[in-house]
Amino acid sequence: MAAERAEPEVPPGAVGRRVSCRGERATVRYVGPVPPTQGLWLGVEWDHPGRGKHDGSHDGVRFFTCRHPTGGSFLRPAAVSFGRDYPAAVQEAYRMDSAQVRRDGHAVDTQWGKLKDISLDRWTSVALNRSDVNGPGAAGAVRKTTPNVTTLSLSRTLLSCWDDVATISQQLEQLSQLDLSSNRLALPSDLSPHLHSFPRLRILNLNNCDLTWPQILEVAPLWPQLEVLGVEGNAIGELQRPEGVLQALQRLSLAGNPLLQDSVIGIAALPRLEMLNLSQTGLSELRFEDAAPGGHTSSFPALTTLHLDDNVISEWRVVDELAKLSGLVKLTCRRNRLVTSDGFASTARQLVIAKLGRLEALDGVDVSVCVCVCVCVCVCVCVCVRACVCACALTRCHGFHQISAKERNGAEFDYIKMFREEWLKAGGGGQPSSQFTCQHPRYLSLIDKHGDPEMGQRKPFILRNQLLQITFTFPDDPDRKSFDKKLPGSMQVLKVKALLRRLLKVHTADLTLSYTTPQVGIEYEINNDLKPLQFFSIADGDQVLVRWS
Repeated sequence: MAAERAEPEVPPGAVGRRVSCRGERATVRYVGPVPPTQGLWLGVEWDHPGRGKHDGSHDGVRFFTCRHPTGGSFLRPAAVSFGRDYPAAVQEAYRMDSAQVRRDGHAVDTQWGKLKDISLDRWTSVALNRSDVNGPGAAGAVRKTTPNVTTLSLSRTLLSCWDDVATISQQLEQLSQLDLSSNRLALPSDLSPHLHSFPRLRILNLNNCDLTWPQILEVAPLWPQLEVLGVEGNAIGELQRPEGVLQALQRLSLAGNPLLQDSVIGIAALPRLEMLNLSQTGLSELRFEDAAPGGHTSSFPALTTLHLDDNVISEWRVVDELAKLSGLVKLTCRRNRLVTSDGFASTARQLVIAKLGRLEALDGVDVSVCVCVCVCVCVCVCVCVRACVCACALTRCHGFHQISAKERNGAEFDYIKMFREEWLKAGGGGQPSSQFTCQHPRYLSLIDKHGDPEMGQRKPFILRNQLLQITFTFPDDPDRKSFDKKLPGSMQVLKVKALLRRLLKVHTADLTLSYTTPQVGIEYEINNDLKPLQFFSIADGDQVLVRWS
């Protein structure tokens, strides 16, 4: 580090302030000389530690402390920006100044083109994400600039403390949605001046803010009406019970946090929580010890939707624990380690459906979208500039595969067949062993619902003599046309093969059959020639896939 010419003045109270440098964010940890060089230096801790060079030491002397060994750097004041206040940031973001604002119908140049009316007091949404906004500015300046804002994005800014955020929010009396993701906000020493700063806030994003759960609970009294909270990608390990805070919360995303295995129970008493995202949290276990197998837990009384994607769940008893959640109707559990003996994902899906009797939707398709208070800017010529907000508090918008009655019926029948031998060894129709009932809490209720198919006690899903319209297709012979046939549900598979043998001139023993249903794109094997079609839950309109060797 060589001597430099005179540097610009550093603002007072710079330690703890946020700065930007070439697009990266950092927090000032030290202001002063660094011998043997001349002049003033800023010691900063980068948000992304790979950007730094050291841990706050130079030539064996410690000037400040970093949490990461390469999280620190020394910078000249001229190399950084301390940002600008809220009104200036709004003007910069929308490339205009107060002199440009017209109320006389004249067009005004903006970054989106010419607008006839861009009166700031008409805006309801403002996007200042990735800007250098550092605070509220002069007293009342925020209210004068954008008084009617309901949705505000302040992600990845230079805001450094909750006191400044509260001062901004206090002047936006209609504010209901706020994104503060990717900031580093110092906690207030005293909450009392800010207790009425967020009176209407319903949706809040604090993703990637390096927060712990106790820190979130400490500031949570500021948000008495909060319904949606995203705290993904933070430093949350243990989840302590919220006492007197977050009681209105309906949706919570903890995805991407290193949660301790048994700490999820800490938030189980939230009375209104309907959706919980625990994806990518390293979970392998979930236990509700207040309820016996097959019973109902008092935990998560309002929960209907749970996301468990990308964890390390490998034991089926975790699914049995989920069955204790009496309101759970939607579940995603993709990319875990739940496997069945045949290794097929379709069989694992069937097993989850059979074990969770109230489930209505399972897994689905990931749809990559903007989340929570993500702002896409729209332009309304002659009206105003506004921002459209998607508030979902998830890193992804999860599409679900609905579970049809047909799919559930087939899954439950297959589950009965899959574990029938184990059930018989455990006592069968008498009193199965406690070990079996613990491993298969729903099995006896499924026998009661459907009967034992192997003993001819099956309670058919369709009328025994109903004629089924079946389409026969030939996936390995694309030149052969499919055809429709009406067959009784009581017809044996062997007789169906005999019919196909006469039509195809193929030996019965060489034929292999499976079927799919239009509602669910899963192929089910027809693996017993002595059973009737109805045994496999084949219904009107299904396709039978015919293959031969």
